Amino acid sequence: MKSILKYITDYFRTTDKRMITIVSLFTAAFVFLNYRYNIDYHIRKNNSLAIKLIIWYAVFLLALGIPYLCWYFFRSQPILKKSHFLFLLFIAPAIFAFKISADLSFRITMNDNWNSYWNHAIYWPLLFIITTISLLLIWRHNKQNEPFYGLKFKGINWKPYWLMLLIMIPLIAAASTQPDFLAMYPKLQTVFTIGDKIELHWWHKLLYELSYGTDFISIELFFRGFLVLGFLKWAGKDAILPMACFYCTIHFGKPLAECISSYFGGILLGIVVYNTRSIAGGLLVHLGIAWLMEIGGYIGNTFIR
Repeated sequence: MKSILKYITDYFRTTDKRMITIVSLFTAAFVFLNYRYNIDYHIRKNNSLAIKLIIWYAVFLLALGIPYLCWYFFRSQPILKKSHFLFLLFIAPAIFAFKISADLSFRITMNDNWNSYWNHAIYWPLLFIITTISLLLIWRHNKQNEPFYGLKFKGINWKPYWLMLLIMIPLIAAASTQPDFLAMYPKLQTVFTIGDKIELHWWHKLLYELSYGTDFISIELFFRGFLVLGFLKWAGKDAILPMACFYCTIHFGKPLAECISSYFGGILLGIVVYNTRSIAGGLLVHLGIAWLMEIGGYIGNTFIR
């Protein structure tokens, strides 16, 4: 844990305070506007794939691009003249805009609830495959010698990450008593489209949670692997703040506290990945928190019934 604390203190000691302040204020304003005017709801509501793709692309490009513009002016870095950097800057929002906009639905059974269940179970792994292939093509094009965007597990000290999860347990337990949290978690309750529920066995729930977990693998690979390690060549540790701002916007529509905390969590995980060059620890924390929140949702909803 001492090493992680040192990573954090070194980062804030050496990072331009103007950059931290401006990007944090910009992120806060973005969050305020979304929750004040329900931007994410209006994007998702009754829009075609093309419209959702365009608007989400604009949101994500602003979230990633504005912090880099701040960095450009504060640090006088010639990044806007680097064609490969610009390619990555513009392609990154496109990849995630597709991921969040894609409506990959299949008619598997005639029962609406079972059809919804199997579509949810397929959805995350399929998008994980599409996202991973996209990033793999970029990684191979760059001819990078390091592991694929931080996918390495040797030599990792796992103790600090387990400690982080232990710290999160009482916080998640407290959140599990709140109505907005219980309306969102567990995710499985959003599967059913009509009043009559289907009878799910334990392995149905396990399959669903494993499928849900693949989404966090793709998120860690994209945000901490691609947006931090993939941008190191141009921005170094200054790639962390733009990533954290972008990461915060994908939580629009989640409970407000979760959205706000995602910005700071993104910075923390970005700092760790920058220093370790591995997404393994962050992946453990992110998956652990996600599944703890699912467990909290199951338990909390059981008590209020």
